[in-house]
Amino acid sequence: MNKQLIDKVFHSNAGLAALVLRLPVGIVLAAHGAQKLFGWFGGYGLEGTGQWMASIGLEPGYLMALLAGSAEFFGGLALVLGLLTRPAAALSAFTMLVAIFSVHIGNGLFMSNSGYEFALTLFAATLALAIQGGGRFAIDNRLQALFSSSKSA
Repeated sequence: MNKQLIDKVFHSNAGLAALVLRLPVGIVLAAHGAQKLFGWFGGYGLEGTGQWMASIGLEPGYLMALLAGSAEFFGGLALVLGLLTRPAAALSAFTMLVAIFSVHIGNGLFMSNSGYEFALTLFAATLALAIQGGGRFAIDNRLQALFSSSKSA
């Protein structure tokens, strides 16, 4: 595998701060994804979320619910673990941009009006993680070492 690509995906000079950001953001994203995918935590599951997405023009609704729920759930779990942090964070950031512009932008900033403040906060946090990586306490570091050692063998 290309060492430059491995380093870009896995390497991070971020320290403890990345962990402090990854854990709560990952938990929140995974929980929201679980609402969409499985109906956990008061969510509507794929069927209900898909119907809602179709009703706001995101067609096909079921597929959009599956994509958004998977990005949030699996991306959130990856962030908690620090596993493929940059790709997971970038996908999550993109998902939040879609949420902002397809659902929340017309309602203003504040959550009390179903505005975009929460999605914007998650966007900013996931964008920061996509830029800085998972930090010192991420599985990505082990993967980088593994790929680097197997390359030299």
